[in-house]
Amino acid sequence: MILNLDNNFTPYGTENNIDYNFFTFSGGEPHIKIISKLENVTEVTITHRIQSFNDIGTLLLATNALKNMGITKLHVVLPYFPAARQDRLMVSGEPLSVKVYADIINTQNFESVTVFDPHSEVTPALLNNCIIIDNHKFIERITQQLSDNLLLISPDGGALKKIYKVASYLQNYEVIECSKSRNVKTGQLTGFKVYADNLQGKDCLIVDDICDGGGTFLGLAKELKAKNAGNLYLAVSHGIFSKGFDELEKHFTKIFTTDSFKTIENHNCIQIELGKLL
Repeated sequence: MILNLDNNFTPYGTENNIDYNFFTFSGGEPHIKIISKLENVTEVTITHRIQSFNDIGTLLLATNALKNMGITKLHVVLPYFPAARQDRLMVSGEPLSVKVYADIINTQNFESVTVFDPHSEVTPALLNNCIIIDNHKFIERITQQLSDNLLLISPDGGALKKIYKVASYLQNYEVIECSKSRNVKTGQLTGFKVYADNLQGKDCLIVDDICDGGGTFLGLAKELKAKNAGNLYLAVSHGIFSKGFDELEKHFTKIFTTDSFKTIENHNCIQIELGKLL
């Protein structure tokens, strides 16, 4: 049985869905009530897209409700794991946010916690019973829609290990390494570099896990064009796009993402359903 806490995110289909009511009391407290009868059901998978700390609260309430109904085995699918980017202490006074979320999830004693393309190895290291879905099939589906004369672009050092694994899986694409500098106090990005002299007009696909404001990709796009890049494409597993698409559309022919974080309606953004990658 499946409990989808986001009605617009049903990666395993709707055939075995558990029905529930969700509402918020006037004081602001969320509440959930499972409607489906679950006699003889012992195992349930919960899916959710985490966009805020409140979404974690909803997950905890649903978990408790199912346990109170006698469900003994619970799995959870959280494709975008919150705060995965804050996986190290950069300046004094900050929390190690990913550990805060991981500790909360671990207290629920899930049979498994499935995460799609985590930002780094820290997330699976912190989570108990973690199952990782890599981005290989996602990137494969994208490359099938693009030219064979394509370069894979690693935007920074943090993406290198994963992009070389993707390239090894695809067996057909050269990787171009890039880098940038970030001020850890202000977050300002500078010093974008492309480690190739001439891209010879070849199309370029930047591969990364998250696009939030998009500053990394905007800065890198200018440098790629300066190195004679052809069409630019962007593939991000988790599309937040907090600043919209206006600036990105000026530089990228197409943008690809999944529905791991939210559902997107934009003609220039091709969204691949995560359920097709599981």
